[in-house]
Amino acid sequence: MKPAFDIKSARLDALAIQLNTAEEAAIRRTLNERAAQYAELSDMPLLLDIQAFSEPGDLDLDAILGLFAEHGLPIGTLRHRGEAWQTLAREHHLAFCEEGISNSEEPKEAGRLPEKRPAETPAAPQPGNRKTLVVEKPIRTGQQVYAENADLIVLGLVSEGAEVIADGHIHVYAPLRGRALAGANGEHSARIFAQSMQAELVSIAGIYRTFDQQLPPHLHRQAVQIYLQKERLAIAALSDMI
Repeated sequence: MKPAFDIKSARLDALAIQLNTAEEAAIRRTLNERAAQYAELSDMPLLLDIQAFSEPGDLDLDAILGLFAEHGLPIGTLRHRGEAWQTLAREHHLAFCEEGISNSEEPKEAGRLPEKRPAETPAAPQPGNRKTLVVEKPIRTGQQVYAENADLIVLGLVSEGAEVIADGHIHVYAPLRGRALAGANGEHSARIFAQSMQAELVSIAGIYRTFDQQLPPHLHRQAVQIYLQKERLAIAALSDMI
């Protein structure tokens, strides 16, 4: 008889909220100021990075979790280092992620996702040696494809709520309506190419942008490339490159 469920390995990228202060008033103020922007993230898994704090007693985690939940941003995972923090996560029924300190900066265009790297990062594969993953079928809502140490080529539609991730470049030869995250291992030279730009979110090396308004006509539903230019995301029509 087939079991009611199985447990299998999976990769799930979570957006990391890097907490810089335990002052509840300051957190509430930022949440209120950016409510419209953060509404775009309500259906994404969220991780609370509290590595800026040295002791669990430095912050009222119950109150902080409540503030984010009020804005539709429930936290599912806690990130820090050490047994005391793992105990704190368990007490609040949160998953625990133990990683080295991540580097992040104040958001520029829309924001920055902290790069997920161990304390000693192995050298990233050179583009000339990188493999390519080709996906011929459409990627449906709720599905995620990750090209580890590889470029990703998608020949079908990337639906709303779907996610494509690659450590290298991403090419979508169909409408891109979901989320695309290139340079997931921190490669700033990675690019995203889309035949029809309609994305919910794009990210390169952790620097991301959401789209709550339609892009200008020369970019919306057009063939574009997305790349980093002085730590900002740039979107250019491919027709302009000819």
